[in-house]
Amino acid sequence: MEEIEKGIKGGSEERWKGAVDNLTEMTSNLDSLQKLLLKKAVFVDDETFSKASLTSEQARTIKVLEQRVETLERELDAAISAAARARAEKRQAEAAQKAAELRAQEITRELENTTSMYANSSFQYPWMSSQILRAEPALCLGLTDI
Repeated sequence: MEEIEKGIKGGSEERWKGAVDNLTEMTSNLDSLQKLLLKKAVFVDDETFSKASLTSEQARTIKVLEQRVETLERELDAAISAAARARAEKRQAEAAQKAAELRAQEITRELENTTSMYANSSFQYPWMSSQILRAEPALCLGLTDI
């Protein structure tokens, strides 16, 4: 039991020692910061501070606006590129449409030629058929002579 109490007390002592060490380090850091501020700090009157604050705010605003301009320039470049691609695609589509129209005209002409040839053939078929029928007896007679 005594050993457990010693372990608990030992753990508490270590935590207190760590906390004191942290406080000592923080004190040292604060001293260093105070010395740095005393060397580097500039004390000004209220009017000068107001002007400096205004200038600082304007500088931040200018930086934000410059970033916005850069973003808008990139967006504009992207839009110009997209428009150029769209124009190129439109030209390709128009060329493809013209080729398709020419092919359709060619097929139409071929169809018209085929139709006229069929019409001529259908008109000539009865005439040729009658010629064959008239010539058939003569052909049959000629074959029997052989």
